[in-house]
Amino acid sequence: MRIGQATPEDVDVISTILAEIEAYYGGEPTPGDPAQIRAALFAGRPAATVLLAREGNEVLGLASYSLLWPAAGADTSLYLKELFVRESARRRGVAGAFMEALQAAAAAAGCSRVEWTADADNPAALAFYKALGAEPRGGKIFYRIS
Repeated sequence: MRIGQATPEDVDVISTILAEIEAYYGGEPTPGDPAQIRAALFAGRPAATVLLAREGNEVLGLASYSLLWPAAGADTSLYLKELFVRESARRRGVAGAFMEALQAAAAAAGCSRVEWTADADNPAALAFYKALGAEPRGGKIFYRIS
């Protein structure tokens, strides 16, 4: 297995995986719009970076992140927005490999930390993060305006 940054040639598989993510969370498995994906990830000012895990020609999953500033003082943090391993590749070390790659990306970018959120009703994710030694942090409430 290898993990590397997605390229414009990966737009179609990213679109397919976004549909799988929607289905996983109970939504309609609608693929992402390739034009929106291309603009978000590969335009002059990308909104995020996507890492893909591959085994041969098969894409096993994706991790999407952005850099946030300020984190603490004038530090920058890497914010993991989505970590998703396709059903056929789960329990094979893919998520752990993603977390290692994300920590390496954070170090290379000079970030002081890696941060993320997890759904409270996703016990598999919560157990995985606990096994990594990550502890939930209180003190912040998540908000959204549509």
